[in-house]
Amino acid sequence: MYALRDYIGEEAINAALRKFIKATAYQDPPYTNSLEFLADIREVIPDYLQYLIKDMFEAITLYDNRAEKATMTRTDDGKYKVRLAYQSRKMRADGQGVETEIDHRDWIEIGVFGNKRIDGKSTETTLYLEKHRLGTGKSEIEIIVDEKPIRAGIDPRNLLIDRVPDDNTKRVSG
Repeated sequence: MYALRDYIGEEAINAALRKFIKATAYQDPPYTNSLEFLADIREVIPDYLQYLIKDMFEAITLYDNRAEKATMTRTDDGKYKVRLAYQSRKMRADGQGVETEIDHRDWIEIGVFGNKRIDGKSTETTLYLEKHRLGTGKSEIEIIVDEKPIRAGIDPRNLLIDRVPDDNTKRVSG
């Protein structure tokens, strides 16, 4: 639910919950079930994100998102161009553990992070965090940030269920 809230917003989730509770509170048998709740969730999800219902609730969906290389160059105007090479794979698993890779064009976060000193302590800061429509396989993306980047990655907050979440970010070199 945390990931779904991030994708569609807290107000949309709350609207679906309100509708579901209004329809099912103090219900006599037969009692409601999760499928009825998912129908209310479907109503608040934009068409381009409807695939999330299957991925998050109806199927066992796993990702293998991996940051392979992150580099930076300084631009003429003093900003930083970050080039992130990444790989994204999506699998569906059956109840027996058999995984099948499927093609995707999913909305996945790309993040770039820096460091600031706050009260004498080094603190990681978010320089860029946006969802991009990413496809299956290896690719690269360029992001411009105002401050020196330290780390960059794909799905850096691990919103998606990733088989190896520790490889989603890399230190930025350059």
